Amino acid sequence: MTGAYIPAWLQLRFPKSGRAAGSSEVEAIWEKGTQLVLSLLIVTILIGLAGGVMKTFIGLRLLWTADLEIGLRHLIVSTLTLLAVVEVLKTTLAYFSEGRVRVTFIVDTVLVVMLTEVISLWFTGGEWQKLALLAGILLTLGLIRVVAVRFSPAQPGPAGQTQPAGLATS
Repeated sequence: MTGAYIPAWLQLRFPKSGRAAGSSEVEAIWEKGTQLVLSLLIVTILIGLAGGVMKTFIGLRLLWTADLEIGLRHLIVSTLTLLAVVEVLKTTLAYFSEGRVRVTFIVDTVLVVMLTEVISLWFTGGEWQKLALLAGILLTLGLIRVVAVRFSPAQPGPAGQTQPAGLATS
């Protein structure tokens, strides 16, 4: 929105000159600030992911100190949780590169987290009502995923090119 009116109370002023920043300057500052915060978030996610992998690796001692079932259950749930973190990282990187978040990335992330919960409840012998509720949520998310892909604003055309939805190719 270049040339858009910015109210005086929202205008950014430069300290030395005292002049108000134009909308393009505000947008540039916004983008730089967003990139800085997202960079910190990506580093944080990577550190958390590395810590989770180390903790999962250390947790392998359960294979020798506890029942095999308990050790493997811990390994599976930890691995699925780490995969959910990878999906969050993928969503963050997509926003960093494209400037927007795709609905499919968010739904994929939530699907991975919900599947982790279902498996964890299944292994711990959770109540069937909770499992049924989670299964219903998973089905709903699956439908949302299908609809988001089916009615995407940019559907792939021939040779992997994207085109606006609703336009026919010859």
